[in-house]
Amino acid sequence: MSAPAVFVTGATGTVGAAVVSSLLARGQRVVAATREDPSAASSATQGPAAAPAGVEWRHFEFGMPSRRMDAALEGCDRLFLMRPPAIDDVRTFLFPLIDSAMRCGIRQIGFLSLQGVQHNRRTPHHAVEEYLREVDAPYTSLRPNFFMQNLSTTYARGIRDDDEISVPAGRSLTAFIDADDVGRVAAAVLTEPGHLRAAYTLSGERTLTYRRVASVLSDVLGRRIHYARPSEAEYLARLTAEGAPADYVAVQKMIYRIVRFNISALPNRTVRRLTGLPATTFRQFAERERGAWVPASRGK
Repeated sequence: MSAPAVFVTGATGTVGAAVVSSLLARGQRVVAATREDPSAASSATQGPAAAPAGVEWRHFEFGMPSRRMDAALEGCDRLFLMRPPAIDDVRTFLFPLIDSAMRCGIRQIGFLSLQGVQHNRRTPHHAVEEYLREVDAPYTSLRPNFFMQNLSTTYARGIRDDDEISVPAGRSLTAFIDADDVGRVAAAVLTEPGHLRAAYTLSGERTLTYRRVASVLSDVLGRRIHYARPSEAEYLARLTAEGAPADYVAVQKMIYRIVRFNISALPNRTVRRLTGLPATTFRQFAERERGAWVPASRGK
């Protein structure tokens, strides 16, 4: 009989993939959610080409009938739950999975939440945390700070093509967190005792200005990266002109107001405490992800 597995939503995303890898490194059985039908592949273990070997892929979609959710969770005793960015209506799409987990006897739900969520009732993450408490779910909430990966994905093009970081962060400080560290923490709390009904704010151990981020990138890339520091109005106007949808513009406005208030400034050692290893520094991250900012014409 197979050992109980961890069911991972968002398994092909930045954080979800890190969770999967860290769970596998701990010898855990992993069932990964995919919107594609695994039965169309030659094996149920077959998934995205870049996925680690040894993962069992199962068809899952938020909003699917409850009986199919229950079937997707079969053989699993823990759940890593994350909200897809496109889903705001968590009552319709995430609450039913929590209900299914409770019916199926899931003994722990690790929820990827948001730093400061307890003070921000308008976020979908707040509603999910509130519901987990309301139904007395065996939850563990992870509340990460600003991801380092935002610089190697969302803002990579500006750094790569224009040698510029252009975000309305002012002179604020941010204790950036590596998504890989969040994956390590998730694996730790889902495989070790003592974390039920706990919430952990996850930050890096060092706090940086965006000017300092630009300086580190300049050192790593061997060319000057400039922090442009646009005003909020200039930044939002540029996003709108580039065709960004209104809800995305609104989220960006909220994010950088929080950043400018220095809510994201405080470092901590929670990653070290929960995993036994220090959080990744921004320089380590930049050296690892260097290729994200190197134009093809310059080579790697």
